[in-house]
Amino acid sequence: MSRFRRIVNAAVCVIAILTFYSSASLAADDVLIVENENGKAAHQLVGVDARLQLIVSRIQPNGIVADWTRSVTFNATPPGLVSIDATGLVTPLADGTVTIIATSDDGEQSETTLTVSGTGQAQEVSFCGQVIPIFTKLGCNGGGCHGKIAGQNGFRLSLLGFEPREDHKRLVAESRGRRVSLASPDRSLLLQKTVNAMPHGGGARTDTESHEYRVLRRWVAQGMPYDSGEIVTVTSIRAFPNVRRMIGGSAQQLSVIATYSDGSVEDVTRAAVYESNDSQMAEVSATGLVQTGDLVGDVAVMARYQGHVTVFRAEIPLRLDSPSELAEQSNNIVDQFVRKKLDSLGIPPSPPSDDSTFLRRVTLDLAGRIPTLDETNSFLQDSSPEKRAQLVERLLASDDYASFFARKWGVILRNRRSGGALQVSNVLFHHWLMESFRSNKPYDEIVEEMLTASGTVFSNPATAWLAQVSDQNERVEDISQLFLGQRIQCARCHHHPYEKWSQEDYARLSAFFSTISKKTQGDDVTFVTRVASASANHPKTGQPVKPAGLDAEALAIDSAIDPRQGLSDWVTSPENPFFAKALVNRYWKHFMGRGLVEPEDDMRVTNPPSNPELIEAMAESFVKSGYDLKALVRLICLSETYSASSDATQ
Repeated sequence: MSRFRRIVNAAVCVIAILTFYSSASLAADDVLIVENENGKAAHQLVGVDARLQLIVSRIQPNGIVADWTRSVTFNATPPGLVSIDATGLVTPLADGTVTIIATSDDGEQSETTLTVSGTGQAQEVSFCGQVIPIFTKLGCNGGGCHGKIAGQNGFRLSLLGFEPREDHKRLVAESRGRRVSLASPDRSLLLQKTVNAMPHGGGARTDTESHEYRVLRRWVAQGMPYDSGEIVTVTSIRAFPNVRRMIGGSAQQLSVIATYSDGSVEDVTRAAVYESNDSQMAEVSATGLVQTGDLVGDVAVMARYQGHVTVFRAEIPLRLDSPSELAEQSNNIVDQFVRKKLDSLGIPPSPPSDDSTFLRRVTLDLAGRIPTLDETNSFLQDSSPEKRAQLVERLLASDDYASFFARKWGVILRNRRSGGALQVSNVLFHHWLMESFRSNKPYDEIVEEMLTASGTVFSNPATAWLAQVSDQNERVEDISQLFLGQRIQCARCHHHPYEKWSQEDYARLSAFFSTISKKTQGDDVTFVTRVASASANHPKTGQPVKPAGLDAEALAIDSAIDPRQGLSDWVTSPENPFFAKALVNRYWKHFMGRGLVEPEDDMRVTNPPSNPELIEAMAESFVKSGYDLKALVRLICLSETYSASSDATQ
């Protein structure tokens, strides 16, 4: 373990959150408070490289918790122990205990106490823990620079630093070691090009007064060491705050905390990389300052550090009126959570649609056609209060419903012609899908039959999917994307840049298909499972890995058992965090035109749903129903949300 990590391990670095209450919102016994994530007022800064992001908040009369970090004056007592800039960044100067007081323009104050230690000790720079994150922060190892497969101008780094040992060799040993100079660190190509003192295609990435430059220079001066002993790795990161209700044109400073494999934590706010999922709604600076625009809705800001990601969500309402009670009055969970969201955004719901609009809408969505003249006249003349529910039941019982959804799923599952010619397998697979929807076969059974299919298309039409998706990599990627909403294509070659999926995760998933083989006799194709141990080789190390689902433990599967059954059991398990949500989101998009997560099959952490509570509730309902697809359709189509007019509200 490097000296740097041993020092950090001795302390728990936390965020200081100084909260102000405006005088308009104070009751007689209200007081100003100082709090942090751990509920303690004491914080520690350990070592010369430690940094801490203060966040000052103020609860306003309208209920908004506003960021006040850049609207206060900071003072430290005694002086000389820490430096605090106008953005709330604290850096250590000397050992001791210091009290930091934040004062607003109207005289409100709050304070926090910090303990500073280790500033006088020699600190070895960690290549993995400090140098690599600097390369990522400055964009050096990105896909558009030295991180691309061919490198840039003769110098290559691993994408986003996922191969630190290789990066160290390239820096220190390649090109006869001319990239770094122990005798004269400031003349190292690494530093000269970083500040553009020598011509650099990427321009100046930092300056000689920056924290990043000082760390890189010290690493070179120390002899460019690679971390000694056990390397402590990041296990997770989290953003604070993780969600805020913000008004348009406001700002919120974020802080990011990393947790390490030895249990230590560290403030990595200035080392993390940030990205907004909608720059028109909100932009984010390199320091983690989120600034909202004038648009209404939800926006997510991703923070990435050392292969881990976390998300901050901002909700920008149209108005700040008091919420209505409509959400609590509904018996349909769709309406409950949609109205709750509309209330939070200050958007009034649309009025109900008329009967003719509903008839056309639901017939198109369930049967893939417009209603006939007889159906239209009959429905419009019906005065029963249950006529919409009865219409949905008639459509669900019709052959049109089964045929329409079989065609939709046929496209999703690649049931396409080969060379323009219609094959027997296309027809048999379509009829298998159609019968599954007609009989309302549970969704988990449909997926299980496809994942574990063996034999010929005549004896088992579900094998047609295996024939269409014949490449093992395509099977792995299709299963993840179609049934789990996870795009893991990137992880085939490298760690996913915006997710946690690694090449090992990809290999473990592919191991489930390692024993399946195809036998061909004429035009007949038979899929069989060989008696063998399920495994796959890690594409980088070549080491064998056991089969495992995403975020799941590796399975020890007997060689006499088809490993795909283990895959199916994991995919369709009620405990699987991806399966039910992926289907619910796909159906929501079909009926509403846009998924709760968009694109509908890209449900990564950094692409959160527009209504998290709704997708959770619908997924839970879907699982409790026994994966009943028709029950899910009823839930959506009989909601007032689905029945609402498409006319915009004022």
